[in-house]
Amino acid sequence: MPEPGASVLPPTPPAHSPLFRAEQFVWLTARVLEQRLFAYHFLNGAADPVETALDAYRNEDGGYGHALEPDLRGPVSQPLHVGHALHVLDAVERCGGQRVDRVCRYLTSVSTSDGALPAVHTGQRGYPTAPFIPVVDNPPSSLLATGPVVGLLHRNEVWHAWLFRATDFCWQAVESLEKSHPYEIEAAVAFLDSAPDRPRAEAAADRLGRLVRDQRLAVLEPDNLDSYAVPTGYAQGEHHFPHDYARTPRSLARAWFTDDEMSRSLDHLAGEQQEDGGWPVRWRQWTPGILLEARPMVTIQALRTLRAYGRHIG
Repeated sequence: MPEPGASVLPPTPPAHSPLFRAEQFVWLTARVLEQRLFAYHFLNGAADPVETALDAYRNEDGGYGHALEPDLRGPVSQPLHVGHALHVLDAVERCGGQRVDRVCRYLTSVSTSDGALPAVHTGQRGYPTAPFIPVVDNPPSSLLATGPVVGLLHRNEVWHAWLFRATDFCWQAVESLEKSHPYEIEAAVAFLDSAPDRPRAEAAADRLGRLVRDQRLAVLEPDNLDSYAVPTGYAQGEHHFPHDYARTPRSLARAWFTDDEMSRSLDHLAGEQQEDGGWPVRWRQWTPGILLEARPMVTIQALRTLRAYGRHIG
């Protein structure tokens, strides 16, 4: 019999199932953090080892660094690293307490004049950084950085003074979007899915859905990719699909797409699993190490999305 408190091991997935193939890929290539996350999500692993692995990226200022987000190298804390860390803590239901209080103090220290987050703080200067993430003096407020952080904190019912102005910024930014791009839309959805004012969030999401369709920001016919232009500045083939916006059926973005459109999107996602068991990285690959670190993250997200929609993964 297992010892009290021990995790009960799940049945071994079928040898050629998507989950089994992904598991072999993760053990072969992933960082410790992604190994622990995979075990938590798919192998009845515990949350404590995930927190312990995440702690390796935490800094004394309450933020996170050390290339937690692979496109930003170096030890310094950055808002994008913090967003990644909160996503991990939310996934294992540990997004609260003194740890998050320290995070909010860090966010306050790096906020712009309107209370929001820059994409990259100037402390990144001098460390290797993806060429598509410029490090500038006096960086502007960024919905891409602020939206997911605010959304995750609201989702976990965190209350901190930093949230008031940051939430106001997100509302203003989301409701004024006219010309956008997929990653910014994803950040807006991350905010709207957990914003406290649900009627306002639903109205804003409805408008964004029309914008996404009008500007062809989602590939609705994966078998006809050539008819969809890649947004300016994106890598060749860096398309976005309905499942990228609506990662679960509960997302407000799910209403943007018909059942047939979502089914085709999920079919495409399932078909992207590669021979080694992992999923590909679609964004620009500027150094070989990024691909190695990012693919396990993308793989875990793909499996979670497929499972959320009831697709068989093994």
